[in-house]
Amino acid sequence: MINRNEISRREASKLIAIGASSILLNGFPKIKMTKTMNHRNIPSTNEKIPVVGLGTWQTFDIGDSEEERLPLKEVLKVLIEHGGSVIDSSPMYGRSEKVVGELTSKLKAKNVLFEATKVWTTGEEEGIQQMNTSMSLMQAQPMDLMQIHNLLDWKVHMKTLRKWKEEGKIRYIGVTHYHKGGYEEVERIMRNESIDFVQINYNLKVRDAAERILPLAQDRGIGVLINRPYEGGQLFQASKNKTFPSWADEFSAKSWGQLFLKFILAHPAVTCVIPGTSKAKHMLDNVQAGFGALPTLKHQEKMIKLFDN
Repeated sequence: MINRNEISRREASKLIAIGASSILLNGFPKIKMTKTMNHRNIPSTNEKIPVVGLGTWQTFDIGDSEEERLPLKEVLKVLIEHGGSVIDSSPMYGRSEKVVGELTSKLKAKNVLFEATKVWTTGEEEGIQQMNTSMSLMQAQPMDLMQIHNLLDWKVHMKTLRKWKEEGKIRYIGVTHYHKGGYEEVERIMRNESIDFVQINYNLKVRDAAERILPLAQDRGIGVLINRPYEGGQLFQASKNKTFPSWADEFSAKSWGQLFLKFILAHPAVTCVIPGTSKAKHMLDNVQAGFGALPTLKHQEKMIKLFDN
């Protein structure tokens, strides 16, 4: 099991690597900032991670050509230059793990990153084989976070994850789901199992997780990653005919995307939000949600009213 001294050394090496990466990634436009991206603690260890990361579903499932990969390389540069580190993938996402592994290694960014993937199969041996393959593809050893994707055969995989965590092969363990149909089982696991993270869907349109999952995570000391922050793009569709609210400037939101992400981050249970993108300009917009103030309760009520109407 990783002790606090080991985590501290890892964090120190990441700080050193960030300085090196800033030299490596010269030439990409930066935002003028006076402080680094906001961080939150992982409850089980108090290790800090940045609040805005990157999901890779669909966006990183591409081929080997330089032409295809260059835009994703720029996405990763933007994330890292602005203090982001969390990258989430899965064997369910096609070639995404391989692309993440190769691009982040070429960028010499491994020591900066907090990498997460998942096990998505049935059976103990199949799970072990798949997780070993994922770690090899992502070139991440140890893997920062290994999750059981959509709870598939979770009781079997949980035994392997506990063993691997004790051996130092993975640092954190968790479970994921993307729909309220799985919430009841997610809650049971959160109450009865010792896990470090839960990954769940939550956004301005679909707020069900705030009823029970997020408060339970706070009570149980479980970190929270948020997927589907834009509800598959539906929030952008809904905002097309709306005037961007002037009061969003009160919490440093300059775009609809930043407003949507800051709404999520306003919940104290949320550790990190992981929007997916294949475009550097969208990544640049996303990371800005990790800086500055967050919406107050009154702001959140205004947002909900704006979109529920």
